[in-house]
Amino acid sequence: MKNSRINIDLVLKNAKDSKRKRTLGLFDLSIMGIGAIIGTGILVLTGIVSATAAGPAVVISFLIAGFASAVVGLCYSELTTSIPNSGSAYVYAWVAIGQRMAFLAGWTLLGVYITTTAMVANGWTGYVKASLSEIGVNLPTSLIASPSNGGIINLPAVLMILLVTLILTRGTSESKFFNNTLVMIKLAVILLFIFVAVQDVKTSNWTPFMPFGVRGIFTGASLVFFTFLGFDALATSAEETKDVQKTLPRAIIISLVVVTSLYIIVSMIMTGVVSYRQLNVPESMAYVLMAKGHIAAAQIVSVGAIIGILAVVYAFVYAASNIMMSMSRGGFLPKKLASINKSSKSPNRALWLIGIIGALLAGVSNVKQLATISNVGSLCVFFLISLIVILLRREQPNIERPFKLPFGYTIPILAMIFCAVLLVSTTLDAWITYLVWLVIGGLIFIFYSRHHIDFEQVASGDEDQDNGKKDAVSPIQSNN
Repeated sequence: MKNSRINIDLVLKNAKDSKRKRTLGLFDLSIMGIGAIIGTGILVLTGIVSATAAGPAVVISFLIAGFASAVVGLCYSELTTSIPNSGSAYVYAWVAIGQRMAFLAGWTLLGVYITTTAMVANGWTGYVKASLSEIGVNLPTSLIASPSNGGIINLPAVLMILLVTLILTRGTSESKFFNNTLVMIKLAVILLFIFVAVQDVKTSNWTPFMPFGVRGIFTGASLVFFTFLGFDALATSAEETKDVQKTLPRAIIISLVVVTSLYIIVSMIMTGVVSYRQLNVPESMAYVLMAKGHIAAAQIVSVGAIIGILAVVYAFVYAASNIMMSMSRGGFLPKKLASINKSSKSPNRALWLIGIIGALLAGVSNVKQLATISNVGSLCVFFLISLIVILLRREQPNIERPFKLPFGYTIPILAMIFCAVLLVSTTLDAWITYLVWLVIGGLIFIFYSRHHIDFEQVASGDEDQDNGKKDAVSPIQSNN
């Protein structure tokens, strides 16, 4: 089967003709990016990675992951301004490489977004449990833990994901206020933690600084790297962004600078207040405050985390639905998943499918199981994004690039090197889980996708648009 590429002129025209409302400005996108990135890393994974992989040197792990994310984010900025489309890596890959790689990229992103949503919801339940226990309410283990952790189902995580999905079905213009409010609460909670906990820092807790060695630092970086995936969620919002060529790059950079700084500060304080050995808990921020007697602050942090983590789930369910919608437009998945609700202008069928799958995973899986596919998948996608920048410059030198990376190919090559190093540091279990996900996707592609690919509808404005009108632009581009 010929591995045809989609014509970039068709993609650009369809993105321009999109009927989705452009309601997101720089503040909205920056808040969405910060909300998507800050959450899992600070509120859930910082303690776990410190205790099991990097020790106090987790601060270096975050620094490495943050720098790698910055160079990848710059690559995203060039692509999102050149091809302002909600398909993200899926559409970029189809334009630059071909339909097989497009499916691989889109399927990987779906896996990463869904499992990250479920994992964040798992951590959220930990904060719910800690908060309620402080007021004497103890939920039964059978209803707040996965089967591997001695329970039957993590019911709070399931209900939370479904609630956020319901809010998203009302449309981004209505739900963005909800998201912005959640993110501001989360930032306030983090600043409260910093202000209260910094007084209890003891430098002796930073010794030994690298108990797991240099390899532990890179293992930690690979584990936390996917927590920076939030800026990819921004790339999927291109069709709903005002002045996309200027707004998206700025929002990506602002998000990365803010969250990397906060990750470093919080991880230093957390490992300085208590020994890293004590931090293998999902509600580590509240745990640190409780350990030093800051009961009221711990309760506020727990409640704030309960509210704030909703913003992370919001961003990833939103991004996953956009990817699913774009893949459905192209025929890789059933067309009905691309339909846009007339009143909310949101892909409600895709939203509910993503929400239900994420809720089921959150109910029966634990944090570590869910993190494995997210780690490898996000690194592979970021490597691909960096490669596509180089390929598009060679094959499409004349397309408009409102934001173009300086220093030639230096930045995308550097991004690819960072991703490759972190992939090598990833555990075998993570690779196995990711490969299983790819096998599932491969079967879908063989038995369904390749028989339904629709070049003219890839990334078009709406599924219910007038399909009788044929575009003069040839949709297929030679793979020579």
